[in-house]
Amino acid sequence: MKIGVIGCGNMASAILRGVLKSGIAKPEDILAADPFVPAREKAERELGIKTTASNADALSGADLVLLSVKPQVFPQIAPELSWNLAEGQVVLSIMAGKSLAELANGLGDVSIVRAMPNMPALVGEGITGYCPNANVSKKQLELAVSVIRAFSEAEEVPEKLMSVVTSVSGSSPAFVFMFIEALADGAVAEGMPRAQALHFAAQTVLGSAKAVLATGKHPGELKDMVCSPAGTTIAGVAALEKNAFRSAVIEAVHAAAQRAREL
Repeated sequence: MKIGVIGCGNMASAILRGVLKSGIAKPEDILAADPFVPAREKAERELGIKTTASNADALSGADLVLLSVKPQVFPQIAPELSWNLAEGQVVLSIMAGKSLAELANGLGDVSIVRAMPNMPALVGEGITGYCPNANVSKKQLELAVSVIRAFSEAEEVPEKLMSVVTSVSGSSPAFVFMFIEALADGAVAEGMPRAQALHFAAQTVLGSAKAVLATGKHPGELKDMVCSPAGTTIAGVAALEKNAFRSAVIEAVHAAAQRAREL
C-alpha cells in the first residue's frame, strides 16, 4: 500500500507507527508532506519514512491519502489537494469538525473517509470512529479501515454522531488525565509520595477500564460491587455526588461536542 500523508503531527506519527508495525506498508511506501522542516526531520528520524515540503509530491502515486492537518489549515491547502488527487485514491481525514460535505466541497467529487482517532493511539490503545462518503468503494473502505485498525480499534458510526465521537473519545483523554491527576493530588494530600500516587491512580484507572470491557457489566453495577455498606467507597462516592461529579463530566462532553460542531 502506498500512503501519502499531509501533515506530520503527533497523531499522524502515531498512525504511521501502527501502520509500520502492522506491516501493511513499509517505510519506502510512505511519503509525508509538511511545510515545517523540524516536523519532517523528526518523522524521518523516528519513522524512517521519506518526507517532502510538497503536498503534490505526497499525493502522487498514493493509494490512500492521510489528511492530518488542523481544520483551520484545510481551506488554504484544499485547492492544491483537489488539483492533484487522482482517480482511485481514497482520502482518510482525521480533522476534527470537518464534515464529509465540507471535505468534498474542498477536495471535489472524490472518495473520502472521515475518522476521529484519539490520543491513546499513541500507545496503541485508541478507538476511532469513522464514516465514508457515497463515493467510497468496498475495497477503498477496507483499505482505510485496515490503516485505522493498525493503530486503534475502529467502529463505523453515522456522520451525525461524529461530533459525539470527537467529545467522548477525541477530547475525553484530557478529562481522564485530569481525573488521574486529581486522584494523585488527593493521595498526596493524605501523605503518599507524588510518584507513587500517580502510579496507583493511573494503574487503577487502567484496570477499571479493562474491567468494564472484559466483564461487559454496566459501570454502575461494577461501582456497586466496590461500595460496601457504610464503607470507605460509598463515602467517597457521596462526596463526588455532592460536588456534581457526573454532571460536570456530562457537561464537559456536551461542551466538547458543541465546539466540534462549530469548527
